[in-house]
Amino acid sequence: MKNFSIKSKKDANVTILGIESSCDDTAAAIIRDGVILSNVVAGQKVHEEYGGVVPELASRAHQQNIIPVVDRAIARAGIEKSDISAVAFTRGPGLLGSLLVGTSFAKGFSLAAGIPLIEVNHLQGHVLALFIKEKDGAYNPPKFPFLCLLVSGGNSQIILVRDYLDMEVIGQTIDDAAGEAFDKCAKVMGLPYPGGPHVDRLAKQGDPHRFNFAKPRISGLDYSFSGLKTSFLYFLRDNLKENENFIEENQADLCASLQFTIIDILLNKLKKAAKQTGVKEITVAGGVSANSGLRTALQENANKHGWNLIIPKFEYTMDNAAMIAITGYYKYLNGEFAGQDAVPFARTQL
Repeated sequence: MKNFSIKSKKDANVTILGIESSCDDTAAAIIRDGVILSNVVAGQKVHEEYGGVVPELASRAHQQNIIPVVDRAIARAGIEKSDISAVAFTRGPGLLGSLLVGTSFAKGFSLAAGIPLIEVNHLQGHVLALFIKEKDGAYNPPKFPFLCLLVSGGNSQIILVRDYLDMEVIGQTIDDAAGEAFDKCAKVMGLPYPGGPHVDRLAKQGDPHRFNFAKPRISGLDYSFSGLKTSFLYFLRDNLKENENFIEENQADLCASLQFTIIDILLNKLKKAAKQTGVKEITVAGGVSANSGLRTALQENANKHGWNLIIPKFEYTMDNAAMIAITGYYKYLNGEFAGQDAVPFARTQL
């Protein structure tokens, strides 16, 4: 790899450009010395009519969005391209075609600017989003070691975090993730994509104890949500035979009961992990951490079990480039750089 002029940990103005393109959002962010200067996200409405992300359409939209999104992030940060110390990009996991767009752009930017390239694991980025500082905001990061419940559309994990770049997955889903359960169950109820936010909204109007759905019996700290999806589907099928308007007439209670079941599954394992490790510093990350029911349940358990609970701001829970930039910042300080031969990967672990 080319030798670059790298600033030391004592130097100020370490400025990282972060690029995120793992799924259907094209995002770019600028972080300087751990402080967020800009965070720009371009969504893709094209997938809504299909009820899920179409990989080929996603990669094409990334190609259209990547340059204007990066330009906007640099402009909003009030810096010049020459001020950037390194460019961090999501290498995986994610949709391969989408990742290729961000990876290729980052490589080109790195070569043109003569600055280091930093690869970032998307999952690690979700965890380190907890350490993003804002210019005028309070900074209340978790203390090491802590447990992070990482819940998103494709991942459900319990992670023991010992340091910024020292993480161990101690529990994870063996099939579907919590976010998938939300979205796929929402789809069979006829709710728009993505279904999770719609379930959350309707659940506030329903009775969470009205209906009972199957909960998995998985040993250890691992998760499973495939049985819940099947239970929900069969429950709807059987009741629709008796009443073709069953979903419409009971939608709020169905959403509330589904959400209650998913949250109960998530928190039972998290409580078990906290007990086994003795760690009371608890955090949550990933897109599903925006769910209001989950946040409420976490706070109730924190009060009950004496946890110090840290919940990220909503804008840092969904896929965004700020989490890639902050991870890039800590990897920069640790001297962890990538070469131009780095290729994206669709699946990986922390």
